[in-house]
Amino acid sequence: MKKIILINIIFSLCFTPFLFSKEFNGKARVIDGDTIKIKNVNIRLFGIDAPEIKQSCKKIYLSIYIFNFQKEYDCGKVSKKALSKKIQNKEIKCVSSTKDRYGRYIGICYLEDRDINKWLVRNGYAVAYKKYSKKYVFEEKYANENKLGLWRGSFMRPEKWRRNSN
Repeated sequence: MKKIILINIIFSLCFTPFLFSKEFNGKARVIDGDTIKIKNVNIRLFGIDAPEIKQSCKKIYLSIYIFNFQKEYDCGKVSKKALSKKIQNKEIKCVSSTKDRYGRYIGICYLEDRDINKWLVRNGYAVAYKKYSKKYVFEEKYANENKLGLWRGSFMRPEKWRRNSN
């Protein structure tokens, strides 16, 4: 009897998320750098955090010896544009097993077999959202080390920017 209960518990813990996952397929409309819409369903990209549309960051435009001169740019719009360009009205697939407090599905999205969430972080258009997942930490490290996207200059992490702008 104990063995059957143990097997049921293990099965529930291991396979329940897959039993309740939803898959969304279609052409996506980009809302911002980490949110898309497929067939009237809002999907927040899992494990990443992109700059908000109204957020600005700084990037180096001139370096002379030890001096770096920076200028502001609309990093939230750049992130959105990069995601739009990446998916370019192509069919994508998103897999979700949960919703956030705003009713959006939280998902990992794929263009063919490539993880779009991963691509955004690896190219510096978003950061790993470590508060919720460590899945994209290595991609963030890669972007930082190679000075890609946001990492070319200075920026406030989107989560902190949201707290400070309210």
